[in-house]
Amino acid sequence: MRDVLFLPLNNEKEIVISTDCSGAIGEKAGDEVYAPDRIVAYFSMRVAMMELMAVGGSASAVILSNFTGDQAWSEYMEGIQQVFTELEISPLPVIGSSETNMSLLQSAVGLTVLGGIYKERKRIKRTPADACFAVIGEPLVGAPVLTEKERVAPLSLFRKLLEIAEIYEVVPIGSKGILYEFGQLLKDNNLSDCNVHCFLDLYKSSGPATCFLISYSKSAEEMIQQVAGRYYYNLHIQS
Repeated sequence: MRDVLFLPLNNEKEIVISTDCSGAIGEKAGDEVYAPDRIVAYFSMRVAMMELMAVGGSASAVILSNFTGDQAWSEYMEGIQQVFTELEISPLPVIGSSETNMSLLQSAVGLTVLGGIYKERKRIKRTPADACFAVIGEPLVGAPVLTEKERVAPLSLFRKLLEIAEIYEVVPIGSKGILYEFGQLLKDNNLSDCNVHCFLDLYKSSGPATCFLISYSKSAEEMIQQVAGRYYYNLHIQS
């Protein structure tokens, strides 16, 4: 299953929750990777929003857990707002808490997104046996996420592809890599395992969802390639 939690609300709708966290990445001397706090929050928020939107959810509010200290709050908020801007959605209410009693040697932040989803529009377990597959963007982790931004799938493109009816499912790729998420997608849809080949490293961590997997109808392949452009990487399937 996806990295989201569904909770019953009524006969037609469910609550959907997604989350992401980051540790030892930031502006403190003890951090393993230096990055502006704004960028750290941006990528964590990016992951949480992609997870929620990929299953058909609509976000309503955000919870910010800030362990870095009061001085990081405004920067974290800027990163969160940047995600709203790139997705072209109205800013959501944000609540949260900062650890001020203890001073940590490394940065740490957690973001949780709360939203709603109509059961009939849930975008999971929709991939048929004759579906095609592709990866949008490239898997990156650590410093390359910042230094090779041109390889990261843009949120604007993610939003466009979500609107294409011929795309059955969208799966953000995380630390376990493309092949793992592809296998989970097959399992969720009761599809047989198969050999898969791709120009990309199928085992590499995709860190903060720098790429995502799509399943789609063959009839829309050319159109999807045109929309995704240089971010499109086909998964060649061999049964």
